[in-house]
Amino acid sequence: MHLSYRIAVRYFFSRNKRSFISIIARIAMAGVAVGTMAMVVVLSVFNGMEDLNRRIFKTFDADVKISPAEGKRFKVTESLLGQIRSTDGVKLITEVIEDNALARYGSQQTIVRLKGVDNTFEQQGQLDTALIEGSLKLHGNGGTPYAVIAEGVRNALSISLEDIITPLELLYPKTGSKTLNLTSSEAFNQVSLRPGGIFFIEPRYDDYVIAPLAQVASLMQYQGDRSALEIRIGPGFDEQQVSKALAKKLGEQFVVKDRDSLNADLLRAIRFEKLFVAVTLSLIILVAATNIFFSLSMLAIEKKKDVEMLYALGATPALIRRIFLAEGAIVALSGAIVGLGGGILICWLQMTYGLVSMGMTTSLVEDYPVKLIWGDILFTGIIVVIITMVVSYVPARRAAQAGQILRV
Repeated sequence: MHLSYRIAVRYFFSRNKRSFISIIARIAMAGVAVGTMAMVVVLSVFNGMEDLNRRIFKTFDADVKISPAEGKRFKVTESLLGQIRSTDGVKLITEVIEDNALARYGSQQTIVRLKGVDNTFEQQGQLDTALIEGSLKLHGNGGTPYAVIAEGVRNALSISLEDIITPLELLYPKTGSKTLNLTSSEAFNQVSLRPGGIFFIEPRYDDYVIAPLAQVASLMQYQGDRSALEIRIGPGFDEQQVSKALAKKLGEQFVVKDRDSLNADLLRAIRFEKLFVAVTLSLIILVAATNIFFSLSMLAIEKKKDVEMLYALGATPALIRRIFLAEGAIVALSGAIVGLGGGILICWLQMTYGLVSMGMTTSLVEDYPVKLIWGDILFTGIIVVIITMVVSYVPARRAAQAGQILRV
């Protein structure tokens, strides 16, 4: 062990337990420990929230989505589908028509986001964990078309799956209609479906109605046009790589986005909030670490005779400075180790036992999400080291200078 650290360790463990300097040092340790623990826990919560949002996106959004660069629709041809299927990683292609529509059930009506999907939708299995009532089937016995409805739409229209008499009516303005008269049925195309299942993910998806592609195409007069193609990639393939390969192959006529790109704004907001909180907590740790500054300053006064003796024995100002820097490092490191250990323990308990509940009844998530990333723990440790060096340098330099003056 280097001489400066040996002396610093001796100062740390041989202090008078009742001295005011010792009390300040322990307050500094406690402050650093609490701040470090808070940073580990809060950063892990943000990681968990980001991971939770990705799970939510995966429940509804496609791995990769292809949409037209201009306009709302594009023609789907066999050559286009062949290009997509020939791309490595593509497992399923779901043809999609999506637009706003008017939904009516009995005497209730509301605007919904209507999404028409082909038969591959049932193979996706995306909404399995979000289904709260009924089933995900889009076709019943005899070819009866069914609709899968979001919980928000069900509540707005008072839909009952047990009612086999009242249909769910979907209305869409006729092409070429210049005026929209809500009281006139002639201004709308109309299809009737039977409610077959209810799903709930989060409020942003609460206005969706998922219906068979043929009925939606007839309603919106899309014929062979589609508004998007949703791609499910095979296991072992990366969404971003498949997305880039498809974008390169399809050209500028199409916009190809992976799931993270589809929700880039929300993910960016979470990361920005995480950064802002990390900076805020770093400032809190800095405020707590100012006690190290006062502790070292008073320690330098208390050990004035020791410093004189060390100079008399041939010590250099650099050695004296390193002694007090090491003393501050020991105080901060002790608090950091306790804080990191406490933060990791709290996160582990939450991940293992779910101590804090989200208060949600869906099967998608029950406990507050937490995810430990070792990079964040390393980042927290580096922040503590930097803060320690900053607050310890001034009293260490003053102790060295004071010793030189006394020596002269």
